[in-house]
Amino acid sequence: MNTSEIILNKVAPIFNKQGYVGTSLTDITNATGLTKGAIYCNFANKEDLALKAFQLNINLAITPLFKLIAIQEGSINKLHTITEYQRNYYDLVKDRGGCPMLRAGVDTKFINPLLFKAAQNLSQKFTFGLTNIINDGISNNEIQQNTDPDKYAKIILSLIEGSSLLAFTHNDPTYINNAMDFIDSSIIAGIRK
Repeated sequence: MNTSEIILNKVAPIFNKQGYVGTSLTDITNATGLTKGAIYCNFANKEDLALKAFQLNINLAITPLFKLIAIQEGSINKLHTITEYQRNYYDLVKDRGGCPMLRAGVDTKFINPLLFKAAQNLSQKFTFGLTNIINDGISNNEIQQNTDPDKYAKIILSLIEGSSLLAFTHNDPTYINNAMDFIDSSIIAGIRK
């Protein structure tokens, strides 16, 4: 592991827990045991470090879901893969500060445009992926023809992110589990053919 990877592994959870503004250079040097100069030999600035830390957090928390979806056959199976993954999401990210997409999206909107754009792009990718899954389900006769893919993709993502916010706010994963039960029993069951 090179120095940049060591730094990222130590500071990625700090950025995710404390936010971009809440993470100081002192927090970074204390966590890594390195000097400011050593940090900036590996990263252009705090924004660069925060963006790469965000990408690492995404690789650990969300990329595995995308990989699981890719190997599933059928739209209904893919949608259930998402809800099943989310049921374990709280335990996966609780020690890392919660959902990185949610954290970065809220924390950086007005202060770090590059990091905010990365979170926004990920959210759009998630919505686009859900829309494609639903469209494929319509095409493959798994999902009702009159289903609005964009609308349902946004509702599903809203339930995922909203339940994640509440689970971490209240330190209670039942918010996520209840939302996933609702997606399974009301949304997926409701649009299934």
